[in-house]
Amino acid sequence: MLEEIDRGLLEKIAELHETPVGAYNIRKDGQGVERRSTENIEIATKADKPGIDVFVKPGTKNESVHIPVILTRENIDDPVYNDFDIGSGSDVLIVAGCGIHSPGCGSSRHDGIHSFHVREGARMRYVERHYGEGAAEAERILNPETLVEAESGSLVELEMVQIGGIDSTRRKTTVRLHDGARLVLTERLLTSLVQKASSLITIELVGEGSSAQVISRSVARDSSEQEYFFELVGRSECRGHIQCDAIIMDGARVSSTPKISALDSRALLVHEAAIGRLEAEQLVKLESLGLSEKEAEGAILDGFLG
Repeated sequence: MLEEIDRGLLEKIAELHETPVGAYNIRKDGQGVERRSTENIEIATKADKPGIDVFVKPGTKNESVHIPVILTRENIDDPVYNDFDIGSGSDVLIVAGCGIHSPGCGSSRHDGIHSFHVREGARMRYVERHYGEGAAEAERILNPETLVEAESGSLVELEMVQIGGIDSTRRKTTVRLHDGARLVLTERLLTSLVQKASSLITIELVGEGSSAQVISRSVARDSSEQEYFFELVGRSECRGHIQCDAIIMDGARVSSTPKISALDSRALLVHEAAIGRLEAEQLVKLESLGLSEKEAEGAILDGFLG
């Protein structure tokens, strides 16, 4: 039975206001609490470790899978291993993420390891949101890992979002793209207070005609710290572009480290990075329209991360 706190977390991380349409699996405090499979999407419990296997039948179109995780107890460590087989020619949306509500001063940790095999000609959009709330003394920890194997002609869209309230996160994303496979990855991250976040993205363009576009945007406030590591490897005729933009405020710290390796003379790889503060001209313009300094600042940051 989901409680009011549970429903609030689900709304934040998965935009769920009621039971989702389609297949879903809701995990709470280390246990599965609700699940539904459909004719085309099967969700099964793993036999050897915590987690689920999700099978999408070939040719499945316009269906979704929601697999949110919520933590509402302190002193909990919740690792989970989820594997996905996205059938050839299918087109599906997968909504994941973790919301943590800390009732006391103990730590809450979730490590979600998600492995995707996207079959030939399939399209998968994967959305992952992280959010934390509750007692200021508590430590909320999230360490997501996403591994994707994209077969020929497939399209993979990844949207990784950290809304706020997470004290420590280490995100690792690894993608391999075969002939004609495409990746569009969007990362948005917000830290404040003394929170720390790191993100390691590794993309291998293995097949002919494969392509990848990565857009990473972040805001670091107060005394928080962010680290970004990007590795782009071109092994054939391919195209890859990484754009990393960060706004730094107060006494925060941000670093971005790129590594680009072209192992074929036909590979075209580009990396761009920019770290800077809020522009005073933008603030003045919004304040002239009647916004307070705080409101103007919030509007700019919302637009940047949105």
